[in-house]
Amino acid sequence: MTRSTPRTVLHRAAGSFAAAGLLAAASLAGAAAPAQAVDTPVFTFGGPAETALHPYPASGKPKSSKVGITLDNPSEDEENGGFDGDFTLTFDLIGVAGVADVKIDGEASPDCEITGTKAVCEDWGIRPGSQPAAHFVVTAADGSENGDTGTITVTGQADGATFTPFTTRLTVGGPDLVMERLPLKSELTPGEKQQAPITFANRGTRDADGVLLTLRYSRGLDIPQRYSNCEYTVDDPDLPDFGWTTALCSVEGAFEAGATYTLATPLTLEATERAYYDTFVYGIHENSAAQRTALRAGAPFERGSGGVLKAVPAKKGAAARSTDLTPGDNQQEADFRTENTADFVAYGDQVAGAEGSTVKADIGFRNEGPAWIGHIRSGEDVATVDFTVPQGASVTSKPERCRAVTADGKYREDQNSPAPRYFCNTSMTVRDGAGLDLPFELRVDKAMVGASGAVTVRNTFLKNPKLPFDPKPANNTAYLILNGEGDGSDSGGATEGGDGGSGEPSTPPTSAPDPEESPSGTSGSATSGGSSSGTAGGSGGGGGLASTGSVALIASGTAAAALAAGLVLFTAARRRAARHS
Repeated sequence: MTRSTPRTVLHRAAGSFAAAGLLAAASLAGAAAPAQAVDTPVFTFGGPAETALHPYPASGKPKSSKVGITLDNPSEDEENGGFDGDFTLTFDLIGVAGVADVKIDGEASPDCEITGTKAVCEDWGIRPGSQPAAHFVVTAADGSENGDTGTITVTGQADGATFTPFTTRLTVGGPDLVMERLPLKSELTPGEKQQAPITFANRGTRDADGVLLTLRYSRGLDIPQRYSNCEYTVDDPDLPDFGWTTALCSVEGAFEAGATYTLATPLTLEATERAYYDTFVYGIHENSAAQRTALRAGAPFERGSGGVLKAVPAKKGAAARSTDLTPGDNQQEADFRTENTADFVAYGDQVAGAEGSTVKADIGFRNEGPAWIGHIRSGEDVATVDFTVPQGASVTSKPERCRAVTADGKYREDQNSPAPRYFCNTSMTVRDGAGLDLPFELRVDKAMVGASGAVTVRNTFLKNPKLPFDPKPANNTAYLILNGEGDGSDSGGATEGGDGGSGEPSTPPTSAPDPEESPSGTSGSATSGGSSSGTAGGSGGGGGLASTGSVALIASGTAAAALAAGLVLFTAARRRAARHS
């Protein structure tokens, strides 16, 4: 029996080190309080309730299936909830003698060995959670017949632990439900509808007693019918997911081996006004309580109130329930691209604070639709909010999703001290009506009139900032204005003009004159960084209002008056735009 595999040696070494550490700790503790009794842990097994086997062929090798058994430690204490000790698992194979041939998957189960009608696995240590226990390769036995069935019983033994026995069933033959691919049109327009005549076949060796049709479609799609033999659930709108609608439809009937079936009435699949990138997943399974429970995954479902969804033709009478021979072909998927747009609108803030104080600012963007944007296949982030800190301020608190970068957008190893610029990625979905809210806290290091920092929502690639779905790039940039209008009570911030913008500051930020410096002198300039973040459209020209600008000192009453006039013009322009937006 394999007892000294590399994994076993490592386990035992870890156990020795742990034991040595415990002894050392005990000696240092001296006359410690007596140890408390620990409850005996109870471990459980997991695995398929039943596995269907392809019948033994008249010629050639039999097709194999795999059975994986897991060992579950219910403890939620990752550090102290593990079991440190040897254990033995025994798989009684006498129940499948003459029904199935069982072999160990050696790579996945290095500490297991079969002797006669038993398989034994020996190992050390059981960590919290679920972990693989053994993997078997199973085939129908020579001489077995369609419908033959048997069970494998799993037990465990260890000093100081208890194992709950588990049984899994192997059956020769069964239905093999296969979902046919629909010839669906993939390039759509909002509101476009197409028929989905779901078609499936039973290519197995036995009839199926009822089927469970599963339909999942992302946020931009809809199937208007709500059948009474279907139950429906929709993803929580507050979760960053694809807004899936899931339908589980129990279709009655005996579905014969070798026959093909289609829905009595085709489904209608519609691209809604918010469609952009979307996916439709449709599958067929044999109907059973266990299958329904697994597919529900604990989500709340509501039954439809329409007619009954039926598949034709259907054989009269009952069929023996079994398990699918080839589950991998039970499902098909279709992806769609709808000709649509989404308007990502950045928003800034306007805050005020004395030198040395800390101010709170809320920036971000909103998706004003009509489309939702979700990267279903790649899982990539949809967009990035690119924020340049106003001059004279430093960030003291940032959202966790934001990362500090250099002024020109390059990598910055230091993520703790204040940075001149921050990139904040969205998740892989941005729903219509949603967006990204980013609360920042900034310390006013130097009081400056009208200091501003750009807030730009752009593509995640800095060198290619254009959002491909957004037809209004002018409102992709807004500004966080610091000490722009005195008390900063108007929290709307500034958005770059054009296509719904509300004006922009008419002057760069300025500081009070310093008598120690020359009236004509200027402080060093800091650009918005990179070729993409300084402009609303991301064209790379550095146009629009610079986020920090070149700071000119006010040296005379004339300059101060010009600044005041500029601020009045900016305020009036922004308020006029707000009234007309």
